[in-house]
Amino acid sequence: MSNTPNRFGLDASVHAALSWIHERVPGCIPPFAPRVGIVLGSGLGPLADAITDSVRLDYAEIPGFPVSHVSGHAGKLVIGKLGGQPVVAMQGRSHLYEGNSATKATFPVRTMLAMGIELLIVSNASGGINPRFHSGDIVLIDSHIDLMFRTAISPDEASGGSAVFGVPHRSRGIYAQDWMRRAETCAMELGFSLPRGTYLATLGPNYETRAEYRAFARLGADMVGMSTVPETMLAAQRGIPVLAFSIVTNVATPDIPKKTEHAEVLDWTRMAQQRLVPLIETMLAKIDA
Repeated sequence: MSNTPNRFGLDASVHAALSWIHERVPGCIPPFAPRVGIVLGSGLGPLADAITDSVRLDYAEIPGFPVSHVSGHAGKLVIGKLGGQPVVAMQGRSHLYEGNSATKATFPVRTMLAMGIELLIVSNASGGINPRFHSGDIVLIDSHIDLMFRTAISPDEASGGSAVFGVPHRSRGIYAQDWMRRAETCAMELGFSLPRGTYLATLGPNYETRAEYRAFARLGADMVGMSTVPETMLAAQRGIPVLAFSIVTNVATPDIPKKTEHAEVLDWTRMAQQRLVPLIETMLAKIDA
């Protein structure tokens, strides 16, 4: 399908997805307008269960949406309310290592941006590099290192489709400082702290070697994962504030051989949900205040 912008200022593929979604969301005249978009990573899908008055749509049925084949990614778009705010949540994401281009992988986020979201909240599961972190910790991403090498999107999409990722947006900062401070305050009210850290993104899908962990630590990375950067770069390019959480599922011990299993990743993210869900609900409930 052509990416030529239509009379609504959207490329045809995003407009088709929006039209399909609006036809299936009750009371969408005028169309449902979520204020917050949420991307739920590996094992964090159950947070969508906290969304009330929800409509759940399968990615496989939404025009243009890529389908994830990774365990822990349900592949549903959930629309409803969380913390009293209208939200749209991606219950799982599609990764670049599944054979998707950056344009294809970020299509759901482009659709959420077209719905008019004012904030993008992103979550992921990561391997801990910084030894001060522990399995199950929730870390605020305040910067990233992009070693995916595939996050650029073609210039002809800058107007109606996606956006060109540029240096000016990196220099301004991608992750919203004011939203990080709000998250830290809410976490303290709930009885836990939120450390900050630098997230390093690789293409995957293999886990890192011990030598790579050592190299990444020297680069200044605190966590490593296989997602998030394409979505956050796109939102920042569009001028939408980004708040990103990383769940540390295993902490690297480069000098002690240890095998990481995906089931272990899902176990630790399930434990972290007990803090992340009320944290996001509390933050959203305070938006208007």
